[in-house]
Parts: sequence; C-alpha cells; structure tokens
Amino acid sequence: MRIISRESAEHYSWKEVCDGWHFIKTDELSVIAEKMPPHTEEDMHFHYKSKQFFYILSGEAEMRLRDKSVPLKAASGIEDAPMEAHQMRNISDTEVEFLVVSMPKSHGDRELV
Repeated sequence: MRIISRESAEHYSWKEVCDGWHFIKTDELSVIAEKMPPHTEEDMHFHYKSKQFFYILSGEAEMRLRDKSVPLKAASGIEDAPMEAHQMRNISDTEVEFLVVSMPKSHGDRELV
C-alpha cells in the first residue's frame, strides 16, 4: 500500500495546456486526476470497452454527448458507458479539476468521432 499524490503520480499533458496524473494505472482500473484551464476541451470520442465516471472536484464543466450537453458542478459526476461518444469541456472562466475513473483502462481504447 502506498500514498498517492500529484507529486508522486505519473504526470502527462494533453492539448498542450491540460494536465493529468495517473493515480492508479492498471489494465483493469485507471484513476486519473485532470486539470483543464478555462475554455479548453478534449476531442469528442468514445471507448470500445471502457466504462468511465467523471467526478468534478472544483470548478464547473460540461460533458457534451452526441445529442445533448450536461452541466457538471463541483461534487457531481457523470457515468459514461462503452461506445457512448463524449467530450469534456471547460466553457467557464475558471480552471476545472476532476477525477476520471475507467474500468478497464481507457488508454488504447479510444476512437475519435
């Protein structure tokens, strides 16, 4: 057993300005903390096998789905099923921080829409 923090976790950047930290990184389970600056978004995509849960720690975000957008505030989350296209967006003027829990891992299981 070990304590995991942003200081000890594997860090990566995406979209040049967003950050992620791998808290748990196994084939069966992935837990990532992510930080998105204001007015940033990931690409619309889906996962073939991975089920995901996004939980907002601070700030506000929007989860865009194929047919609607769902606003997310701190202390709320949304589940995403395999094959369901989604796009996390920070349309606010403040930073958003959130957790992404994937089962099994989502890396290598992503298709852009």
